[in-house]
Amino acid sequence: MFLEFFYLLRLRGLKVSINEWMVLMDAMNQGLAHSSLLAFYHLCRCILIKTEADYDKLDSVFAEYFAGIETPEDLPEEFWKWLSEEDRERDINDKRVHENVIHELEELLEMFHERIKEQKERHDGGTYWIGTGGTSVMGRGGYNPAGIRTGGHSRHRSAVQIAGEHHYRDFRDDQVIDVRQYQMAFRKLRQYSTRVDAAKTELDIDETIDETCDNAGMLHLVYERPRKNTVKVLLLMDSDGSMLMYSDMCARLFQALRKSNHFKDLKVYYFHNCIYDHLYNNPYCKRGDWIDTEWVLKNLDEEYKVIFVGDAAMAPSELYRRGGNAFVGLFNEETGITWLDRFDKRYKKKIWLNPIQRKNWEFAYGRETIEAIGKIFPMFDLTMDGLEKGIKRLLVR
Repeated sequence: MFLEFFYLLRLRGLKVSINEWMVLMDAMNQGLAHSSLLAFYHLCRCILIKTEADYDKLDSVFAEYFAGIETPEDLPEEFWKWLSEEDRERDINDKRVHENVIHELEELLEMFHERIKEQKERHDGGTYWIGTGGTSVMGRGGYNPAGIRTGGHSRHRSAVQIAGEHHYRDFRDDQVIDVRQYQMAFRKLRQYSTRVDAAKTELDIDETIDETCDNAGMLHLVYERPRKNTVKVLLLMDSDGSMLMYSDMCARLFQALRKSNHFKDLKVYYFHNCIYDHLYNNPYCKRGDWIDTEWVLKNLDEEYKVIFVGDAAMAPSELYRRGGNAFVGLFNEETGITWLDRFDKRYKKKIWLNPIQRKNWEFAYGRETIEAIGKIFPMFDLTMDGLEKGIKRLLVR
């Protein structure tokens, strides 16, 4: 059953095991898909998908395998023409309805299919047909406390089902990540934390899930001793210049780290293009509002995990020449690459996160300096996949 679909999932990079596929088939045999392609899609997401990064792959496989198949969830083309001729909307505050009957889902779907067969023309503002701006249990732009929305946008967030085009969020590995995803990635650094010799009061989510599954779905809570934060992080961020276009992305990373409570200590300093004699206390990089780089190297011990954030793109002179500092009047006696080498020798765990996607590194402005810095520090791009790999690199013992 759907054997070609299984092979296509595997061919497109989804790691679906035989056990997972058999669970899906068992769910189908029990009627959990309700003869609905949309319900089958959600079953696949629940059973076969292990990470948000694979949602887009599943959508692509569905579009490829089930192309051209008409489903009961879809309206005939003529209905979409009627609905799009004039998008009438009821006053958002007008919540009067013709009848206050709440239908069961099965009854609602049956009524929906009956209307599709019966309706022969466009309707607006009514109580029965599929139209716009009315109080019917199906349509859009109106109000019903529990109906089927046919396309459009949500106004009251009361629809129990939505008919029409499904817009699934893109979670591909190469997409820019948000604050929540940053925080989830940085949580993995807690593996460096130590367990406090105290009562087991902290919920162990992973073990709770495993034990609950082994217990036939009956909830079994598992507790662990609380952790003591021992992770120390030194964040060094490139500011201004070519980094301006990535400011939103870097701001999200900074916000996620600031909100995190997984670190014993977090130090944040800034630089412009490359590190020289001083590190700045804020992203404005104002002269005098700085700390000596030498002080940082001497006073922040080797247990700090160092995360550089920057595009590593600059003129070669900024990296290789004395006096190459881009700020006029700040002559650097030691070259930028010398300072970077000193960080490399001082700290065991360090990574460089580059907002330029990896596939563009060899073509981007500053490709020579990107390559040179990438030879000193393990470099990853600032995508979900890149950050995951970078955090794993910091976890290597």
